[in-house]
Amino acid sequence: MNISDLSVEQNIPAIWRQAFRPLFLIGTLFAIVSMALWALFLNGNISLSPYGGPLFWHAHEMLFGFVAAIIVGFLLTAVQNWTGLRATHGKPLAALVTLWLAGRILILTNISPFPWLTALVDISFLVVSAVFMGQLVFKVKQYRNMIFLPVLLLLVIGNSLTHLSVLNQNPAFYIWGAHSTVMTITLIITIIAGRVLPMFTANGTQTEKVPNLANLETAVIGSTLFLALLYLTNLSSTLPNMVTALVFVFAACSHAIRAMRWRPQVTLGTPLVWSLHLSYWFIPVSFGLFALHKAGVNITASTALHGLTAGAISSIILAMVARISLGHTGRTLTPQWVMKYAFMLIIFAAVSRICAQHLQANISINIYLIAAGCWILAYLCYVIFYWKILTSPRPDGRPG
Repeated sequence: MNISDLSVEQNIPAIWRQAFRPLFLIGTLFAIVSMALWALFLNGNISLSPYGGPLFWHAHEMLFGFVAAIIVGFLLTAVQNWTGLRATHGKPLAALVTLWLAGRILILTNISPFPWLTALVDISFLVVSAVFMGQLVFKVKQYRNMIFLPVLLLLVIGNSLTHLSVLNQNPAFYIWGAHSTVMTITLIITIIAGRVLPMFTANGTQTEKVPNLANLETAVIGSTLFLALLYLTNLSSTLPNMVTALVFVFAACSHAIRAMRWRPQVTLGTPLVWSLHLSYWFIPVSFGLFALHKAGVNITASTALHGLTAGAISSIILAMVARISLGHTGRTLTPQWVMKYAFMLIIFAAVSRICAQHLQANISINIYLIAAGCWILAYLCYVIFYWKILTSPRPDGRPG
């Protein structure tokens, strides 16, 4: 489908031709810098005085700075494939990235005398992104993909709750917003993985595609959605712990069955695929940790939460951006040799972070720093080896 005048397209710098290009690049760069600052702060090398305080800044910016940039980059790229209409590019895309960057600067520097202005600028990024995506989906009445619009709205709500914690000086809003956002992002991963992982596995390993089972998909997505809604409505803090634990057990088992059906064993020779499978397994493992925590076992909520953030979310993002950056720039799906080591590093970082919290304090801080270092190195591999890919025109001369 010819969706763009090629002569016009060639006048647009390559970085602004598709949303994934600037948002993947600047999002991962920002994550590297943020994680480095956080590690230096934990080790006592620097002091931080951002909007909301250091702990708020770390959690908020990894979710709404880093992860939100990647999600928006993915959705505003995918919507072009879904609808056949030219997605956000050129000056509107540059304006969107500028809005994202303004939010990061205002939160890190805390220079605005009006906290509500910082909150408004930051929240606007997701709202504007939803508008850009929604106008294309509605134009072609593609109802199947409208599911991502309310999901983006859930992220807006989660972000608003975290800002309320600063504006009202009430940490309960921060916990509410951060935890509900992690569950919402896990829901996004759950939906997208169900669509692409069987296809990626079949294509990457030259084997038959495993068909999804309708009842299993309903159980997986339904239980994950239910958990996201429990946290968004704050019922997770009022329901009996054993009830919530049972929901987590059901969700964990459903995800595990789904993951096993996708035949991870056939992907061992394909880094772009085994990295996705291994990343996905952090979801059932983390849900299991949540179930143990709710059941009264000595597993902290932070440990379970980091199973999703440092584990599932961080590792699946690295695997996805490595693949998307190749496929959507017209290159073969053969990653640079270093990326398989980057995938290993991000998995090691996640496992280390999950385990560290249950060690002695003097040991755990060193494990935190090691995990942060591995995390930084993993994403640094992506930035270094994909910089030229993201900033150069497609080799086949096509738009995008």
